[in-house]
Amino acid sequence: MTATASARASGRRAVITGLGLVTPIGIGVDAVWHRLHEQRSAVQRIDRFDSSPFRSHIAAQINDFDAVSMLSARQARRTDRCSQLALAASQLALTDAALDLTGEAPGRVGVLAGTALGGIGFAETEYEKYGRGGVREVDPLLALTVFGGAVSCNVAIAHGVSGVNSTNAMSCASGTLAIGQAFRAIVLGEADVVLAGGSEAPLYPLCYGSFSLIRAMSTRNDDPATASRPFDTARDGFVMAEGAAMVVVESLDHALARGATIYAEIAGFGLTNDAYHMTQPRPDGREAVRAMRLALEEAACPSDTVDWVNAHGSSTPLNDGTEARAIREVFGAHTDRLPVSGTKGWHGHALGASGAIETAIACLSMTRDWIPPTLNCTDPDPAGNLCHIAVGGLRRRPRAVLKNSFGFGGCNATLLLRDPGV
Repeated sequence: MTATASARASGRRAVITGLGLVTPIGIGVDAVWHRLHEQRSAVQRIDRFDSSPFRSHIAAQINDFDAVSMLSARQARRTDRCSQLALAASQLALTDAALDLTGEAPGRVGVLAGTALGGIGFAETEYEKYGRGGVREVDPLLALTVFGGAVSCNVAIAHGVSGVNSTNAMSCASGTLAIGQAFRAIVLGEADVVLAGGSEAPLYPLCYGSFSLIRAMSTRNDDPATASRPFDTARDGFVMAEGAAMVVVESLDHALARGATIYAEIAGFGLTNDAYHMTQPRPDGREAVRAMRLALEEAACPSDTVDWVNAHGSSTPLNDGTEARAIREVFGAHTDRLPVSGTKGWHGHALGASGAIETAIACLSMTRDWIPPTLNCTDPDPAGNLCHIAVGGLRRRPRAVLKNSFGFGGCNATLLLRDPGV
């Protein structure tokens, strides 16, 4: 029996009850929601390091995050920025969910996370110290920050939970993939509660420069606020960002028993791989199409009942057009009235954290009756015109949302979120 069939047979349902956001457009749900309504980008000229060797000089930074004020002194001292962002987002999610984990069986609570680069940025700074003063200058905790599972393990340690735990590294699909894995863990009975999402801290010279070298990032350096422009004819690459989002995923029965407020049900999950190229999507979008259809099928959700596609919308020349064509293939005639929008114009592309940030925003839209537009998309390109790209905010409550994330290596992850009807 497949995982999907087993999930259906279990009768268990997974819902999102808490959102934790640490992003360039705000920390916490209310700050993020306010900034979305302002329709003002957080992209700016980088001031963390000298970007002059590179073609790109812009990014979406979190300028108001203070690890010492949000974490314990020990946590702040013993973790790098990537884990710090995840720890802060996890605590915000638990607070938002009004969930005290001390009342839970530790083995029934898990942590599933995603990050493209993890602690590599911190390692970059330690290598500089090594070059200047030798091994005695290197932080002895370096090995524990570049460890691939540091994000989920640090969160688990902070909350004393010993259930399912892993940190995937599937590039820009990582956060969405982690939430999909949490959905599976809940419906298969492996956990009752899972903290899931993504964290990324890539704003260091070599991490940043590596993406500039492959010409993946925008060079609209003279106008940072409009540089991230998903689906627009003038898009020229993504804008790198940092950030984290963690969500509380729990079984519906568990949520109802404690009187939790429910944002959305995770009803379906699709995961495929293009098996084509490390940076370019398959031109025919076949596997992106299949990921979307898998999510719809698992949710038993007819395509013409979806109210919004929260797009990956990376603002890269190839990916946006391919995604638009794939959406058209999946939704057919319904595409003409189906709003499609992406929010990277606000917060940039935080790689492995982006899908989790966008899933949290989708949850807010489903409870606060507003679909954000695609910021900076003033002239949708011909491929974009295959879809109904929302260039203005829509005052409506989406009851079924398809969320796409696509990553390097051809990873395609799709979630189907819906109103749980309870």
